[in-house]
Amino acid sequence: MRLATFTYAGEQHCGVVDGDVVRPYAANLDARTIIAAWPDAPPLGDAVPLTQVRLRAPLSPASLRDFVAFEEHVSGVRRSVDGVAGVPDAWYDAPTFYFSNPHTIYGPDDDVPFPAASTARDFELEVAAVVGPAGSIFGYTIFNDWSARDLQSREMQVHLGPAKGKDFAGSLGPWIVTADELEPYADRDGFLDLWCSAAVNGAEVGRDLLSNMGWSFPTLLAYAGRDSRLVAGDVLGSGTVGNGGCLAELWGRTGRQEPPPLRDGDVVTLTVQGIGSLTNRVVSGPSQPSLTAVRRRDPAAARSAAATPHPSDPL
Repeated sequence: MRLATFTYAGEQHCGVVDGDVVRPYAANLDARTIIAAWPDAPPLGDAVPLTQVRLRAPLSPASLRDFVAFEEHVSGVRRSVDGVAGVPDAWYDAPTFYFSNPHTIYGPDDDVPFPAASTARDFELEVAAVVGPAGSIFGYTIFNDWSARDLQSREMQVHLGPAKGKDFAGSLGPWIVTADELEPYADRDGFLDLWCSAAVNGAEVGRDLLSNMGWSFPTLLAYAGRDSRLVAGDVLGSGTVGNGGCLAELWGRTGRQEPPPLRDGDVVTLTVQGIGSLTNRVVSGPSQPSLTAVRRRDPAAARSAAATPHPSDPL
């Protein structure tokens, strides 16, 4: 089953895609509500041709964890962003992730605004699992983890992040394919053997198998829920596939920005076997004012203040 969110006749609906039509749920519920109640769902309404609807992001995530489950990607991007070769030993201990922004999610054919000051603009080809009831995997969708590599490189010098290099945008779509639909692609270890490709302006720049992940999605799910809490509608990104799943990996290999960073007007299409394709155009967001300069700490003044009794201190 394919669960989609779409607008039709001025209203937003959640429904099931069946061939070239989509059938909205009779009750006007959003995708997270449908997923949380699964397998119970309201009845479906009349079919509407897909050509007459506008697909949106398939859901508004409750939270968004993005893993780095591809060894080849870690090696290439680390060289490009941090200037260090190889994969950290800690990467092999557990599937590492960071929290991204669930409030800046774009859908199919949306323009994606990058920070205006960024010049090292990049895409990231990923598959995302959508968490279902009772800590299950409800289904899968395509995830583009857009990245401002120049901002990311600076902020990670203080050993935090990524943050502002990532939180401006992520794309999901075109729909959620339920887990049972992709079971035929699973190998004996539970990895999904799906071809994934990325193209910029129609030219393919990367292709890899999703089964080249270091950990399966069930393992990512189990680790995300360890000593924590997951809810239906949480999204778990696989991390970027290798072999050109992003531009920075290629930059790390060659030592130069070739292919070039994304520019305004560039169109990125991510395609995943068994799921579909997700296309977005890159644009610039509004310019931002300069930050107020940092107030640097005066060590001598700080020591003096610490040694001076505060008026409210007891005598």
